[in-house]
This record gives sequence, structure tokens and C-alpha cells, in this order.
Amino acid sequence: MGRWKAFIPIALALVIAVGGSVFLYKWLKIKTAPKEVVQKVESEAVNVVVAVVDLPWGTKIQKEMLKTAPFLKESLPNGYQSDPNKLVGRVVISPLQATEAVLESRLAPENVTVGGVSAVIKPGMRAIAVKGNKIIGISGFIKPGNRVDVLVTLKDPRNKSETTKMVLSNVLVLATGTEIQENQDGKASPVDVYTLEVDPEQAERLALSAAEGKLQFALRNNMDMETVLTKGATIPKTLASLRGADPKVKTPTKVKTWVPRKRSLTVETIKGDKVGKQKFNL
Repeated sequence: MGRWKAFIPIALALVIAVGGSVFLYKWLKIKTAPKEVVQKVESEAVNVVVAVVDLPWGTKIQKEMLKTAPFLKESLPNGYQSDPNKLVGRVVISPLQATEAVLESRLAPENVTVGGVSAVIKPGMRAIAVKGNKIIGISGFIKPGNRVDVLVTLKDPRNKSETTKMVLSNVLVLATGTEIQENQDGKASPVDVYTLEVDPEQAERLALSAAEGKLQFALRNNMDMETVLTKGATIPKTLASLRGADPKVKTPTKVKTWVPRKRSLTVETIKGDKVGKQKFNL
């Protein structure tokens, strides 16, 4: 019995060692499983060309502006590209954000090789620039891609009265910028310039408004496509707006009295060669 007692601790140690080995094996198996899943996912991924930095529309793509990122085969976007070299020199017609896939639908046709505003103008439309300031540009909130309504304040040459009227609605802003020109004191002064996309008829109205009146932009929600027709605002109409109803003043009722009118009758009389008239009051 003494000998068997000596083997009991050894047996317990073996059981603990075997149990610990089995537990460690299972734990290591669980830890290594995600790596196998990642490797499987990577084997099913496809490289897609994405932008390295934000690319505004009109940008002519350079090689350093692009990179590739893995996309799952099930989530590949339509019109994706895998080779960045094939996109060098293409022109962006829709703004791209960093890490966003560069799709064919966001690029100008391959025969368009010049970037800038001319690459993003729709067929049949024109780009026209007007000068403004921080007020007309709503303190810098108007950015390329926004839509605005254009208002103008003009003076009627016939009666010298001023009228403010919305002359263009839902106009796309193609570009904003600043140019330097001399002010009245002969000093250089920055002037904000806004380039709008309009059709030829709208271009005429905008050019006349900018030359003869004072422009003002009203920023729209990009999802709001409704056109609102207005009659314009004049000084009398503006002063009369938001005015409460005039209090009713009771005036004494005038009572009409009947006054008889005097009437008369004239009778012509003839006696021989004499003609006479006689008047009678009725």
C-alpha cells in the first residue's frame, strides 16, 4: 500500500497535465480560426481604384491621386476600375471623397482631355460668371454643387421706382473663386466671383440683371426642385406687408332729406303778328 500511495500524486499530475494540454489545444484552435477566415476573405476580394484625397469636379486625374483597396466580390460597384494607370488623365465630373471608389459614371468621356468648368457643363447649357461679395455669397456658405435662386433689384426708368424680383430659379453653382481688382481708392481689393450654369435665355437675363441692378442669391436645398413664381416686391408692397387690419371706425349715418324741386312751365302765345311768352310756376 505504501508504494501505491507514492504513485497517487504522480497519477494526479498526469491527469492535470493531459487536461491542461487538451484545454490549451482547443484555446489555440479558437484563436487561429479568425486568421483562416481573414485569409479566405482576402482570397475572395478584388482590388478597386479609390481616391487618395478629395477630388472636386473638373479635376484632371494624376496617378498620385489614386490607389487600390480590396472590395468583396459581392459588393463590387458598377463601373469600378482595377488599374489606376487607365484612369490617369480622365476628368472628374462629380466630386469624389477620399477612399471613395472611382466609377466610370463619375468621369467625363475619354475624349474630354481638358479639365475645369468646361468639362462639367451639360450639353446645351452655358457657364456665366457674376461678381459678388460675402453678402451675396451668404458668408461663404455657397459652394460648387449648390443650387441658388437669383434675385435682382432694378430701378424702373419710367417712374424711378425700385423693384426686387426673382429672375432665375434652381440654378447650379459650378464654381466659386476670388479675383483681385482695384477699388475706388486704387488699391487692390478681393472680389468674389460665382460661376453659374444657365441656358442661353437665362444667361441674357442674368447678364442684364448684373449690369443694371444689384444681385442677391438665395441658397436652396439640393433636394428641393420646386419652382416658385413670384410677382416681385416694391417699396409700397413691402411697407404694406405684415400689416394688421385697420380698426373699423363707426361714422355717423347720413340721413337724406327730401327737398321738393321747383318746376316751371313756359307757354308761347301768338296774337296776330305778336308773339309772346308766359311762365307759370308749378
